[in-house]
Amino acid sequence: MNEIRPEDEQPGDNPPEDRRPEDEQDLLEDAKSEISEMAKAGPDHPSTKPVLIGAAIGVVVGIVAFDGAWFLGLLVGAAIALYMRIKK
Repeated sequence: MNEIRPEDEQPGDNPPEDRRPEDEQDLLEDAKSEISEMAKAGPDHPSTKPVLIGAAIGVVVGIVAFDGAWFLGLLVGAAIALYMRIKK
């Protein structure tokens, strides 16, 4: 009946794939800026301590719950702590 064929599509019909919702884009930009500020300020930055604590908790959870996957736990713990810090 009303089939859409590739030749029927207009060039502007499909949104660009690199476009994200504004909230997600803001979150990524906030994370980039927070990480770069943490790298510049080092241990004096207010986010450094919570992110390191989250990474340490993640290491423990990775070792205990996932049979030694400490590196995965480290990344996930740090990411969760950073996310919680940015969303405040």
